Amino acid sequence: MFPCHVNGMAVGGGAPVRLMGVINCSPESFFSGSFTRPGDILAKAEAMVDAGADIIDLGARSTAPGSPSISTGEENERITRALSELDGSGITVSVDTRYPEVLEACLRYDIHAANDIGGFSVPGYAAMVADAGLPAILMAAEKEPGDPLCLEMTFLAFHEIVGRCRDAGVKEYILDPGIGLWTPARTVEMDWELCRNFSRFKEFDRPLLAAISRKTFLRATPDQGPDERLPATLGLTSLLLRQGADMVRAHDVAETAEVIRVVTRMNEDRAL
Repeated sequence: MFPCHVNGMAVGGGAPVRLMGVINCSPESFFSGSFTRPGDILAKAEAMVDAGADIIDLGARSTAPGSPSISTGEENERITRALSELDGSGITVSVDTRYPEVLEACLRYDIHAANDIGGFSVPGYAAMVADAGLPAILMAAEKEPGDPLCLEMTFLAFHEIVGRCRDAGVKEYILDPGIGLWTPARTVEMDWELCRNFSRFKEFDRPLLAAISRKTFLRATPDQGPDERLPATLGLTSLLLRQGADMVRAHDVAETAEVIRVVTRMNEDRAL
């Protein structure tokens, strides 16, 4: 496997499983418990690091289905205000945006990775990442986030993304299969299909991100909200770790860190 290095930290290639803590600067987030107000960003990030986070993923736009749209200017203002709080803290930070103009503004601060749910589908984004020398976290997408509609289409999207990275000169990246109801055409069954086949994405020889935290497909009943989906999240996280996830993106850092610890111990015992 080709490992990815984020601020000198190896991801994949035999490195320990890494934990990415989510900080949302968007009050529209599908999980209100993840919204962090201006002025509280540094304290929240430090608490996540103390609880076991290796990297903080900072986003300022909700991408959940049905979320209200905001302008790139508003996203830019939110995320740079948050980055100004973290600047100089020494905390490893990725920025969750798919817009080159927002990433360009973020590059004035201490950031260490670009998390693009568009999979480099927006012209200019990949070149900007390459010029900045950043690693990338890239979700399966052809033209829009989450547009692959089956397992086979997800594989095709990853092949396309690998080509985009090669053409732009981005050599270090992590792949995200894009589990979630990103478009109206996506179904819960597709999310479960991606989870059941998670280990198959190892054929790309790149680290894999498991990003399932509190997502809709995990609900036991139609009226079960994200506040009630932590047990299901942790259960499935353990299974995806057994399928080879190299990094986990989580709202609940302390609880997820315990899952990683236990699964790692189980894998060590199995290898004896």
